[in-house]
Amino acid sequence: MASTPAGNRRTRVHVVSDVHGNARDLATAGEGADALICLGDLVLFLDYADHSRGIFPDLFGTENADRIVELRTARRFEEARAFQTRLWAGIGADRAAAIQKAVRGQYAEMFAAFPTPTYATYGNVDIPALWPEYAGPGTTVLDGERVEIGGRVFGFVGGGLRTPMRTPYEIGDEEYAAKIEAVGEVDVLCTHIPPEVPELVYDTVARRFERGSRALLDAIHRTRPRYALFGHVHQPLVRRMRVGATECVNVGHFASRGRPWVLEW
Repeated sequence: MASTPAGNRRTRVHVVSDVHGNARDLATAGEGADALICLGDLVLFLDYADHSRGIFPDLFGTENADRIVELRTARRFEEARAFQTRLWAGIGADRAAAIQKAVRGQYAEMFAAFPTPTYATYGNVDIPALWPEYAGPGTTVLDGERVEIGGRVFGFVGGGLRTPMRTPYEIGDEEYAAKIEAVGEVDVLCTHIPPEVPELVYDTVARRFERGSRALLDAIHRTRPRYALFGHVHQPLVRRMRVGATECVNVGHFASRGRPWVLEW
């Protein structure tokens, strides 16, 4: 990492999202930057490109992972839930312990890879209650909060909205809107999920609209940040577009790309 910004020299920030277990590239993601920003989804439950990777296939095998991806991609969510229920029944009362053990292992690796300083917020597949155990002194966790980096104010809102997928950190629309409101006017608005714009929420590979936030879109129109940065949609129809005065950018699926998005001023 570069040293803390000083004087009139330029500031460079690297931004990642949807890390999903890619600790190797995360370890070098901050090279040459004054700070690293992570927009969440550190955990890898299931890799839709490689069904052998993640907590789900580790517990239930690749064949069952193939089946769950098939059902979810076809939007047969009730069948997917029933299928998962049968699988989890085989583990019984140890379900929570098995998941937490696997997540802890991934978090230990991910947080150890963060450079100093890192500013991070949660994704929808993250488990916020575990983050304090792994976030070291060089990592600042923000959710509904602001921080100044190189003279610009960055606001952070983590998590996702409720969906049929029922991932770990999905919250209600009102709670999410309250966090957006708490952030207020900022230069750069950092969230895990995108604003509710069709081109930004449609995943061209999964062939479905992911959930974006109307409250986030309204805040962009109202407060006019320079940038709105997000991830969540792995293969978006449009990666970057202007909404009013704001440049909206999907910073990319870091798990597969392995490269941060760069913001410099």
